Amino acid sequence: MSRKVRMGIDVGGTHTKAVAVDNDTQQIIGKSTVKTTHDDVSGVAAGVVQAFQNCLKENSINPEDVIFVAHSTTQATNALIEGDVAKVGVIGTALGGLEGLLAKAQMHLKNIHLDQNKKIEITNAFIPNKSFAPETVQDAAKKLAADGAQVFVATSAFGVDDVTCEQNIAEITKGQMGMETTVASEITKLYGLTRRTRTAAINASILPKMLNTANQTERSVREAGVKVPLMIMRGDGGVMEINEMKKRPVLTMLSGPAASVMGSLMYLRASNGVYFEVGGTTTNIGVIKNGRPAIDYSIVGGHRTYITSLDVRVLGVAGGSMIRVSKSKVEDVGPRSAHIAGLDYAAFTPTEEIVDPQLELFSPKPGDPADYVAIKLRNGKRITITNTCAANVLGLVTEADYSHGNVESCRRAMQPVADYLGITVEQVAEQILTRAYEKISPVILELAEKYKLEHDQISLVGVGGGATSLIGFCSNKMGVQYSVPENAEVISSIGVALAMVRDVVERVVPNPTAEDIRSIKAEAVNKAVESGAAPDTVEVHIEIDPQTSKLTAIALGSTEVKTQDLMAACTEPEARELAAKDMRSTAANVELVAQTGNFFVYQTDVKEKRPVRILDKKGFIKVQRTDAKAKTAKVASYRNAVSTLWEEMAVYTADAILRPDYYICAGARVMDFSGTGELDQVLMLMEIEMQILDPNDEVIVVAAKAQL
Repeated sequence: MSRKVRMGIDVGGTHTKAVAVDNDTQQIIGKSTVKTTHDDVSGVAAGVVQAFQNCLKENSINPEDVIFVAHSTTQATNALIEGDVAKVGVIGTALGGLEGLLAKAQMHLKNIHLDQNKKIEITNAFIPNKSFAPETVQDAAKKLAADGAQVFVATSAFGVDDVTCEQNIAEITKGQMGMETTVASEITKLYGLTRRTRTAAINASILPKMLNTANQTERSVREAGVKVPLMIMRGDGGVMEINEMKKRPVLTMLSGPAASVMGSLMYLRASNGVYFEVGGTTTNIGVIKNGRPAIDYSIVGGHRTYITSLDVRVLGVAGGSMIRVSKSKVEDVGPRSAHIAGLDYAAFTPTEEIVDPQLELFSPKPGDPADYVAIKLRNGKRITITNTCAANVLGLVTEADYSHGNVESCRRAMQPVADYLGITVEQVAEQILTRAYEKISPVILELAEKYKLEHDQISLVGVGGGATSLIGFCSNKMGVQYSVPENAEVISSIGVALAMVRDVVERVVPNPTAEDIRSIKAEAVNKAVESGAAPDTVEVHIEIDPQTSKLTAIALGSTEVKTQDLMAACTEPEARELAAKDMRSTAANVELVAQTGNFFVYQTDVKEKRPVRILDKKGFIKVQRTDAKAKTAKVASYRNAVSTLWEEMAVYTADAILRPDYYICAGARVMDFSGTGELDQVLMLMEIEMQILDPNDEVIVVAAKAQL
């Protein structure tokens, strides 16, 4: 009997993991793991294909049953970190006169310096509009190519408003000369000529590397008998078709962490929290806000770009981080890991091998401090002590956890360190995890402050194979709740398998009209469809930033008809218990203030505030705010509720009036209208959404006070 299968493949620093998911039940029906093939002639593409084919074969999956296949990639990030980039030739054009001189200076880019003395080399050419012709473009391109340019960027002043010149340049450089070219206006429609051109240059610099991998991966997947489009994970949590990736590979930066958080959101009933993906060498920390990962513009070479990706902090402390000691204490944990040093964890070493363990202090790599810990065994083998070993000693991991190891092995290996420091093994383990916590907690608190998560809203979500080695200790220290989703060690692959198509359109539009919003919404839908979404599945979220006049449309859609949702619906008492637990209260102290066929809205009293939780019928917390008010209204009269709450929920400060954020529960959707500063703009956005509803339908309007 045939079945529909979704395949997700996550390319990590150490392993490439493939997961097969049943499309109808969302149950995992197969897994396969191979070492990431960094050194293969085909690069990481070889591992992607190998993991994919192994998963098909090992689980008797017919290639014809695969309806979706996607993979995350570290390649864009690694190419920039390692300087594995092409030299870029920038061809710019603008009007003459003073305006042209200013534009010429803005488009003239310097080399972009990356990490470890690597850089993106850039060479520039400028053509005034009065001299702009196919011949002058071709001459400029030939000169840049002679100067070593391997790829081109086409950019022009006001190219956001009129793309003709940029497209004409690309027609010559790519269409006639066969050179890969990035058109700046295809990367972003935001103003800011230098930043837009720089973003396009970064994209162009990784085109050759990414195209080679993409083409090899696509060819191999086709040879395996899979006919559906190959999708690639974006750094902002969505996927796009491989043909779109070939134009905008820079959007795949941080796609690995994006995959893990999207997988987490599918397994957890949480709307706000801090997640951290714990690998062997690094931990990626970011924020989930109102059911979505926090997104920001990426910084490359110290420059802000127009590349949107997860707002992630990367720390060199993780499950496999080795410890450093002085004569008095555990000094530090990381950044070097057991994997980098080529040593096994004590936790994964058979107990019978740990005979006559001796402490050795060493430098894992030239230039490293010579105080990293290795344990030499009688048989000559050297192993090391990690965060995972410490967590096992302290009983913070269970047998069901991926990071569970041999506790007795950990204790034996740690004993020489304990003797050296004059303390117990348990105290060594406590110091190890305390050093890790001291690195992690400031980052969590900084992100919580940036995204206005109050302490009682912070819930830690641990993913990755090393999650349980750190999350329990950190949450206990911080006094916050935590959760580790099922299948945490392959959560990234699950996130890729179940990901939605995502695309974003941004414009600077002062005082946008309803027609402006409809136009950008339609453009976002079209881009999502071009990226592989089925048209009838696309939903668009609109944001208006009154400070910058930026209008943003975020489109989300599925690659095919949405999968069947088999999760059982919550009863009201079950939903109440979930809300009470999330609000650190009891069911008796939680009030059901509004309800529709799809949503429950609960509130309680906490220090003169009324926290709110909106739960859907499956028990997922969709909105979590510290102080709010809810009103039930007919569609025909929702504007009255909105206007009333506009005044009731305003916060007056010494120099400003902070207006509330709005959410409307309508049908099966919670519509988010937060972050818009003017009442007329809020009502305009709402009207566009509400005009398709029956005037007699009942909706819930929730207004939440702005957080200071």
